[in-house]
Amino acid sequence: MRWRLGLFKRADRARVADGTWNGNAVRLIKPQTYMNRSGAVLAPLRARADFDASRDLLIVVDDVALPVGRFRLRGAGSAGGHNGLKSVEGVLQRQDYARLRIGVGPVPETPYDLADFVLGEFSPEDYVALTALLDPIADAAQCWLEEGIERAMTRFNR
Repeated sequence: MRWRLGLFKRADRARVADGTWNGNAVRLIKPQTYMNRSGAVLAPLRARADFDASRDLLIVVDDVALPVGRFRLRGAGSAGGHNGLKSVEGVLQRQDYARLRIGVGPVPETPYDLADFVLGEFSPEDYVALTALLDPIADAAQCWLEEGIERAMTRFNR
């Protein structure tokens, strides 16, 4: 709502919302695939001559290594075991793209299936903590869009 993007529309293996913010074209892409195939929606972008993943792409993912109520920005790096990021890297053939990781961990210590954990319901406390992150996450994404990943990391990573 903040950026007044259009409604999400169906696209190939994704839902897409387009708009502009301060003269910048913005496209939100929500893959409608399994996590380990989510990078496939980026293949058409990779083919564009004017697309530079290190400048034009911010991937938002959940992260069990971060506690609930925290988020981190990075400008490059490995997938760190995240299947969605592995898929993105497989399609892009590079690791230098911005990512915003949202904490959903830690995984309970009892034998627990990771997929069940990340796809399960949030506890009421976790829901409150994650909802409180929405504005700061939007601020971080806006900072990345307007000022770049280095400034966004400096300002929002604590």
